[in-house]
Amino acid sequence: MKKFKLLALGIVLFIAGSTSAQVSVNVNIGSAPSWGPSGYAETEYYYLPDVQAYYDIRASQFIYFGNGNWVRSRYLPRQYRNYDLYSGYKVVLNDYHGRAPYTYYKKHKAKYYKGYKGHYQKTIGHREDNHKNYNDNEHNRGKENKNHGNNGHGKGKH
Repeated sequence: MKKFKLLALGIVLFIAGSTSAQVSVNVNIGSAPSWGPSGYAETEYYYLPDVQAYYDIRASQFIYFGNGNWVRSRYLPRQYRNYDLYSGYKVVLNDYHGRAPYTYYKKHKAKYYKGYKGHYQKTIGHREDNHKNYNDNEHNRGKENKNHGNNGHGKGKH
């Protein structure tokens, strides 16, 4: 009986010790880009009125309508290759936490028209002089981003 009590006590102590131990899992969610507005740590998406596109902070991808579908890409479409993300206005979407912010595209497009300027925005970082802008790179100079076999729905990760 004494051995049973000691065994039971050992099991209880073992369980208590293992439950207090915490497993730390580091999930690498994307951080806000340097051209993003400062002061919005919990935001998942920006809407960019001048280019009528979204930016998914966690996936580090732009979301725009192209060829009849919503496309996710690391880069804006070719026609916006020279768009200055640092000076362009970013609407911070604090009220949306899904995977398809474009569900409200008509509302966003009407409320935040091309050329829309809300309150002053300070960016997180500063553009370096030796970089023309975020989108001017080899990828955009030579080829367009394709949907890579995801049936054209723009839902695959590129």
